[in-house]
Amino acid sequence: MKKYTLLCAGLCAAIAFTGCKSSESAYKKAYEKAKAQETAQVEPQQQQNTPVVAPVEEKPVTEVKIVDNSDNVKVNQEKVQLVSGKGLKAFSVVVGSFTIQANAQAEQQRLCDQGYDAQIVKNEQGNSFRVVATTFDTKAEAINSRTQLRSKYPAAWLLYQVQ
Repeated sequence: MKKYTLLCAGLCAAIAFTGCKSSESAYKKAYEKAKAQETAQVEPQQQQNTPVVAPVEEKPVTEVKIVDNSDNVKVNQEKVQLVSGKGLKAFSVVVGSFTIQANAQAEQQRLCDQGYDAQIVKNEQGNSFRVVATTFDTKAEAINSRTQLRSKYPAAWLLYQVQ
């Protein structure tokens, strides 16, 4: 009986292995089908030589003021409020920034003693007080003044007041 059981198990295994065998022709058909699909996708792309462009979205401009920077001089734009002084023009030369107003007032007094019409402005966003030594309508005048002030204040920089 053991012989018959073993013989039946062997026959079942032989039938199972020979029945599941893939034929080479099936692989060849699948390969040819994939190649045909690939060439069908490539041909339309080659026929269309028009570039793909994303649509342009128009958005309203929200108060962007462009400052002429053809001379490559960096100008910081900040929204500031006058704390002490006569008032700012478009371009100013800042010689100091302080978090404590008393320190800014001491620097303003030193500049006034040297003959400058120094002013203090507050940058609400950064919560700092800026000491302005000079202020001008044009960028060129402000650059000249900053160049002269850099002998005493090496970190002097230009400020454009944003309204």
